[in-house]
Amino acid sequence: MSVTSSPATAFPQARTCPYHPPAAYPEMAAQGPLARVTLYDGREVWAVTGHAEARALLIDPRLSADRQNPSFPVLVPRAERQDDVELALLGVDDPRHSRQRRMLIPAFGLKRIAAMRPWIQRTVDGLLDAMLAAGPGAELVSAYALPVPSMSICYLLGLPYADHDFFESASRELIGAPGPAEARAARDKLTAYLHGLVADKENGAGGPDGLLDELITGPLAEDRLDRDELVMLTLLLLIAGHETTSNMISLGTYTLLEHPDQLAALRTDPALIPGAVEELMRYLSVADGMVRVATEDIEVHGETIRAGEGIIFPASVVNRDAAVYADPDALDVRRSARHHIAFGFGVHQCLGQNLARAELEIALGTLVTRIPTLRLAVAPDEVAVKPAGSLQGLYALPVTW
Repeated sequence: MSVTSSPATAFPQARTCPYHPPAAYPEMAAQGPLARVTLYDGREVWAVTGHAEARALLIDPRLSADRQNPSFPVLVPRAERQDDVELALLGVDDPRHSRQRRMLIPAFGLKRIAAMRPWIQRTVDGLLDAMLAAGPGAELVSAYALPVPSMSICYLLGLPYADHDFFESASRELIGAPGPAEARAARDKLTAYLHGLVADKENGAGGPDGLLDELITGPLAEDRLDRDELVMLTLLLLIAGHETTSNMISLGTYTLLEHPDQLAALRTDPALIPGAVEELMRYLSVADGMVRVATEDIEVHGETIRAGEGIIFPASVVNRDAAVYADPDALDVRRSARHHIAFGFGVHQCLGQNLARAELEIALGTLVTRIPTLRLAVAPDEVAVKPAGSLQGLYALPVTW
């Protein structure tokens, strides 16, 4: 049976297990490296499930990330196209994308992130000190998984962490909005805050120095970047910089607690931590659904993706391709998993991956070694999982020791 004659799978679907893709996704992948899926609005688009095909297409210049394209597929109602704003970096193509990215690359390079590692370690140690002093027992998301990346992105950007309750709440409203009106309202709150912060920094009263200050005194002052574009870039970095890593820390901890043999291996040999982080990113794929639109006809595996058709890359499926990963549904912290697409691939590959790796290695490595008796405080099925169409993760993670 060809892809075009196979029944289309609904996408996205909710996970029933926090660390496994929905049951229908492996069935979809069994059709071959391409499948048809149906979105909430009834539109059919392509899903790329093969690892080799995904990496080839993600570097293909005939695919566009432009969210303003009327043909761009929308996975959930809140993501419906909003003509009054352009999503910076992730939602634009070259040359605009490369111009924006070049301004940001030095701040997220290996050298700068390596210099941040001692600061991240002190932050992690301080949060664990407070958690242990208040325990035994904690809600790990609010006590640890969220503050680590939130404090780190504030430090890098030069944002006052004192405002974290506001922007974390508004970010949750934006990511979890039921529709476009609510998403726009949350976005407007955040952009108004950031416009005010930029003005304060220009007047010497905007809190600590960081990347935002460098962009204000450099590209903004030199007219290489306008104010709205600066705010949208900062908004993207702020949300992506704390939401994705927070989900990885909490869901990664839950997953390790549910795989005690793997957790024991990390405690016995902490040198496994960097590789374990790569394996957890492959295994969990918290950002599960990169989206593109074809600008020309493309032949893939005997099928033709037509110009104007949408394409989805479900990372939770691509990252479990048995042609690349032996026993892909098993968590193996000794596996070499560096070719996963949890950070995307190609020109839009995650700009902050060096920072994310540093945070995850330090946060997870320190947690599992400092609290050797860490365990869930509730039954595994009582842990609330975030819904389909948002970043995969946990609303809360009660633990004890």
